Amino acid sequence: MTLKVFRQANRVIAITAISSLAMLSITTHAATYELDPKHTAVRFTVDHFGTSTNAGGFYNLSGMLEYAPKEQKGFVGITIPMGSLDTGLKAFNNHLKSADFFNVEKYPTAYFKSTNWQFNGDKVSAVTGDLTLLGKTHPVTLIATKFNCYDSPVLGVEACGGDFETTIDRTKWGMDTYTTGGMMKDIKLVVQVEGSKKADLKSQ
Repeated sequence: MTLKVFRQANRVIAITAISSLAMLSITTHAATYELDPKHTAVRFTVDHFGTSTNAGGFYNLSGMLEYAPKEQKGFVGITIPMGSLDTGLKAFNNHLKSADFFNVEKYPTAYFKSTNWQFNGDKVSAVTGDLTLLGKTHPVTLIATKFNCYDSPVLGVEACGGDFETTIDRTKWGMDTYTTGGMMKDIKLVVQVEGSKKADLKSQ
C-alpha cells in the first residue's frame, strides 16, 4: 500500500473522530474546545535495558475536546503528527522514526479517540478510548492527574484541559524491537491536553 493511500486512510479516521464529536454535540449540551498545540502534547518514557530511562515527545497536536460537566460526559479526539517526535538528539530521533520503531514514513499520523469518560464526584478521573498507532487500534485508559476549566486571560475565552497518564505495551501495536534483548515493552505516556472554547454558532 502506498504512502498516499495510508494518508487517505488517516484522513478517514480523522473524519470519523470529528463525526463522533458532532454526535456528542447533538445528544448533549457540551461546550466545544479547539485543542491548543502549544499546550497539547504526548510525552513518553521507556526503560533502556535496565540502565536508564529514555524520554521524548510528540508535539503540534491538533483536535477537539467536548466537555459537559453537569451531564458528566465528554469527548476528545487527538491527531498526532509522528514526524514531530523529539528526544533532543537528532540521531535518536531518526532511529525512533525508522521502521524499527514508529515507522513514520509509512504511518505519519497516530490518533486517539475517546469512548468513555469517568468521574469521581464532579472531577474527571479517567478517559478511555482507542489509540491508533502503526495501523493498529487498541483501547487505552488515561488516568487524569488533573483536569480543570478557567477563563484564559490571554485568549479571553474559557479553556479546559488536564494531564493524563497511562502505560501501554508497545508490542500490541507491533513494535517489538529489542524486546528479546532486554529493552522493556512497556511505555509510559503522559498526555497534556488543553483547548480554548469555540464560539456558539447559534449566537452568531
